[in-house]
Amino acid sequence: MHRLGALGSNSMVRGTIPRQPSKAGRQAGVARRPRRAESRGGSRDLRPAKTKTGVLPGSAGSASAKGRPAYNPLAPERIAGILAALDQAYPAAICALHHHSAWELLVATILSAQCTDARVNLVTPELFRKHPSVHDFARLKPEELEPEIRSTGFFRNKAKAIVGAAQRIVADYGGTVPDEMEPLLQLPGVARKTANVVLGTWFGKAEGVVVDTHVQRLARRLELTVQTDPGKIEQDLMRILPRDRWTLFAHQLILHGRALCLARRPKCADCPMESLCHAGDKTWSTVEMHKNAK
Repeated sequence: MHRLGALGSNSMVRGTIPRQPSKAGRQAGVARRPRRAESRGGSRDLRPAKTKTGVLPGSAGSASAKGRPAYNPLAPERIAGILAALDQAYPAAICALHHHSAWELLVATILSAQCTDARVNLVTPELFRKHPSVHDFARLKPEELEPEIRSTGFFRNKAKAIVGAAQRIVADYGGTVPDEMEPLLQLPGVARKTANVVLGTWFGKAEGVVVDTHVQRLARRLELTVQTDPGKIEQDLMRILPRDRWTLFAHQLILHGRALCLARRPKCADCPMESLCHAGDKTWSTVEMHKNAK
């Protein structure tokens, strides 16, 4: 479906001036093994000590020793901070799939399953040139479509879904893609993710949140959900996000997942949400990390 130092001197006693983390690694002490405290200015492990219950102070469900309120990842002010950071980084985020109609977007979204948007965008121009309308697709046999979409993977199932959806749209809706959730879900090859893409991007209707692999991964890293099932993740996001942000939020998170919050080695030093993120697999951090947030 696009950006987002280290200070210090070898002559200074460690701990005299707080050191900024290097972009090459995690915060000093966060990823290091515990070290014994050294006397008179020596260094000590900087990681937060565990409580008797084994919960890190400041993590979800715990209260700090100084009586500060327990960390709440879903606090309204934190959600507002995440949205503000995304707005600053990706103010004009849009769907990455190229399309000129609801039908083209529907086809492109079906093709994007287990395939990159970049690959889909290479396939669809010629596909839509040869078959300009939904009626043209409805007249095809799946085996005729298969060679044209082979490079997107799972091409046999996708061909059946696209042709079947075209035939249903022509027979039941006069060739016009329906603009409601339930009719869309009745089309072959269309589940909530695809329906949400079409409704939100083309029709401007926020009926849900698109949960692709990027949204799934980043929502867990940001502690917006603990679920792994896309349907349950969507329900969690719908509960905590303003409805008028459902569509844009997904586009922004997808762009962020591609640009910075990568699956294997996120570029945390460049992330506009770094100070709000406690993910356990961060590569650089100025805040404590929660091992279950990943």
